[in-house]
Amino acid sequence: MTGEKPAVHQEVRVEGGFGYGVIGADLHVFADRGPVYVLEEFRPPAEADAAWLVEMPSRMLNARHEVVEFTGRQDELDRLRQWRDAGPRLAARWLHAPGGQGKTRLAARFAADSIAAGWKVVTATHGPGTVLPPPGSQDLRTDGRAGLLLIVDYADRWPLTHLTWLLSNAVLHQSAVPARVLLLARSGDGWPAVRAALANHQAGTSAQRLPELPDDTGQRADMFHAARDGFARRYGIDDAVGIQPPGPLDDPDFGLTLAVHVAALVAVDAHVAGRRPPADMASLTTYLLDREHLHWANLFEGRGSRTPPAVMNRTVFTAALTGPSPRSPARAVLESLDVGLPAEQVLDDHSLCYPPAGPAASVLEPLYPDRLAEDFLALTLPGHAADYPSQHWAGPTTATLLADTEAERLARGMTFLAAAAQRWPHVGPDHLYPLLRKAPRSAVEAGGAVLSALADLDDIAPELLEAIAAHFPDGRRADLDVGTAAITVRLAPHRLLRASGPVEEFDVHTEVGRQLANAGRHQQELGAREQAVAAARRVADGAAGPRQRLVADRALAKSLRELSRCLHPLQRDGEALDAGAEAVAAARRVAAVAPGSYDAELGHSVYVHAKALSNLGRRREALDALREAVEIFRRLARRDRRYEKDFAVHLTALGASLTDAARLPEAVEVSVEAVDIMRRLVGEDPAAHEIDFAELLLHCGNRLSQAGRGDEAVGVAGESVEIYRRLARLNPAAYEPLLARALQSQGPCLAKAGRSPEALAALEESVAVLMRLARTAPASYEPRLIESSLVLAGFLHFDGQHERALAMQHEQLSAYRRLVRGDPDVHEHKFMVLLLSFATQSAELPGGTDRALEAVEEAIELYRRRPAEVPVLFHGMFREASRTVAEHLDRRGRGSEASEVRAKIAVLPGLSDTTRPRP
Repeated sequence: MTGEKPAVHQEVRVEGGFGYGVIGADLHVFADRGPVYVLEEFRPPAEADAAWLVEMPSRMLNARHEVVEFTGRQDELDRLRQWRDAGPRLAARWLHAPGGQGKTRLAARFAADSIAAGWKVVTATHGPGTVLPPPGSQDLRTDGRAGLLLIVDYADRWPLTHLTWLLSNAVLHQSAVPARVLLLARSGDGWPAVRAALANHQAGTSAQRLPELPDDTGQRADMFHAARDGFARRYGIDDAVGIQPPGPLDDPDFGLTLAVHVAALVAVDAHVAGRRPPADMASLTTYLLDREHLHWANLFEGRGSRTPPAVMNRTVFTAALTGPSPRSPARAVLESLDVGLPAEQVLDDHSLCYPPAGPAASVLEPLYPDRLAEDFLALTLPGHAADYPSQHWAGPTTATLLADTEAERLARGMTFLAAAAQRWPHVGPDHLYPLLRKAPRSAVEAGGAVLSALADLDDIAPELLEAIAAHFPDGRRADLDVGTAAITVRLAPHRLLRASGPVEEFDVHTEVGRQLANAGRHQQELGAREQAVAAARRVADGAAGPRQRLVADRALAKSLRELSRCLHPLQRDGEALDAGAEAVAAARRVAAVAPGSYDAELGHSVYVHAKALSNLGRRREALDALREAVEIFRRLARRDRRYEKDFAVHLTALGASLTDAARLPEAVEVSVEAVDIMRRLVGEDPAAHEIDFAELLLHCGNRLSQAGRGDEAVGVAGESVEIYRRLARLNPAAYEPLLARALQSQGPCLAKAGRSPEALAALEESVAVLMRLARTAPASYEPRLIESSLVLAGFLHFDGQHERALAMQHEQLSAYRRLVRGDPDVHEHKFMVLLLSFATQSAELPGGTDRALEAVEEAIELYRRRPAEVPVLFHGMFREASRTVAEHLDRRGRGSEASEVRAKIAVLPGLSDTTRPRP
């Protein structure tokens, strides 16, 4: 073997339809619509012909032609470089600013800089409804590159599920290759949900807002001069110094990069034409649109086009709403509008004016940049007072196009109209809102990004938003969560004004909290939860009779329970405990007033309180609370079978708590009872309960094995493995990780039952599955691979294969050290656990005392760095491991080293006086 990688060849053959392939990355494809997204290697654009650009000046505003040399934004560019070159292996940044602020231009410059620095740069384009590159392959391998940069434009318009698939792509998860994902968006609303999805990949996350151009530093003037000179060169002007801004650049309208560029372009074009350029932003925009009309007329009169300007106008309007499209659906769109000419002819002539971006065989390429297209839509729609001719057909054309049931087309059209409505006051009331009043469901069908855009409109009526909200799905839908939260938050003040008292106020705040939680906006959720508690307290203060006190206590119990849940991920465990305790007290008052009617609310409150107690290390109290929750749901399940699943889940949680308390017989009893309940439910409805059943089997098998009931444990664990194995064959991505975990649990069960060969096979299979997963997504699966390998190593010690076991342990601990160095916040605590487990195991082995001592000392050093952040639950492991190591040192006559271990532990907060020798 020479160490050279084998050549990779991929051939894409197309027998009608679409062909596209990638090397070194995953390809996610809809069966009926082609790729979910398209990955392409970033390449600087070829220089466009100057005469072609000047025909329609707006072409020079398209960032892909790079007519204007990059200038300004140096601080923002430096921040991106710092983000790229430091931090964990995988990191994502959400770069957001309003349209026209220069995000695409900044990203292109950053991409070019990254290529120069040795990075592979790849762009991701959302696939459904877009036009894809010609048949062929994209070679996305990163051999010899410093890292991989993935740029995602319009990230806030992607459905969250599609972004989640993209972020799981193997191209981002190569353990030896740093990876950065730059997501461009108009607002920061979608970021919390995306950030939550990235947590599964243990990625570093950050957001960067692109501010308006300052009006007092000369940056706008520098940008104007750079743009003016770039445009002037295309017009053949050698000296453009005399061309001055058409108006004062410190005007608020020129806070956008695009606005400065428009001013420079119009100034140059007007200079060439011998005209005085207009000074205000609206007139600058109409100047450019007039030049579009002039080109259509010149092309028609010179018979370069057979399509009259009036028809071209309507076609350009259509393209702005629909976006680029393959020819067949584009032809159907034009035929539905009855433009009066053959659709094929119109599409060909339109492509002369607006050719497709790159080599893709698309038609109906829209006007660029997006902000100019939005203004064109607004000015073509009747109802404004600007000096630009509106068209009578614009309203009906919009209605026809937005009646389309294709979600992607509907989403684009509504997004562009909503963006136009933010700047042009007639678009919403005269056009968008009437359409939504007729079909409010269409806003929901258009997706979460449209809902967010509508929520941002100042003049949209609350009644219309209520009509839209009436069509929100009953359950969660990840792709809508951000948008439904935005509308719910927008409606909250209106709903509070209509509220007749604190009970309705409580309902409003509770719904806001629920929606914000679904959208991953936990900091804002906390505020809503606190307001819900405050409203519930006002209900209690005004309660005059038993009925009102009952309502008040139910509201208190629910709001405090949700507040306690909300505080957990924010690591405010003390406050979560207080809220949980008060929720239980309120729920008890409710249960006392109406025995049997509200037991479920009490059970849920007690369970939440038990979690808070457990998180603070108060295990005995947590155990007592879990016992109470289980008994409540036992009574409920006897009366109403709807509660049987809740009962089984709470039994399993109780089993875990009993195991921690070393009360294994009871733990086994409740775990077996939970399995029996779920087995009956699975028999009645396998699809609804099988996954939960497999999880409960897994826990039960562990308890049985720990209790020495080996044969039963093997049977139960085997059932779990077989369920996950079958599910993994149907859906490997979802269930192979669970199969690996089940196999890892099955191994010790088999070993304790004396079935060592089968135990070894199960553990080897678990490692093999995780090894395969880690090759495509190391950030997600490498930690679990290390953990599973260490379990296998422990078994190999037990089986007498000490050399192989030691080599495996040394390799995996070294691998985990690399993870800790890359992101200590994520991995340090888990590494402590692995070190302590390794120390406890190694101390018992021949010649293992030195290795055990090294591992304990390394764990102690990690503890010393941030003692307050070490979870209380880990203290017991520190005590046990350090005591075990010290005792083995004593037995080997190394008393001074044993005393040193005890002394180091004694000075650690929370661990003092824990390692004295046992009597």
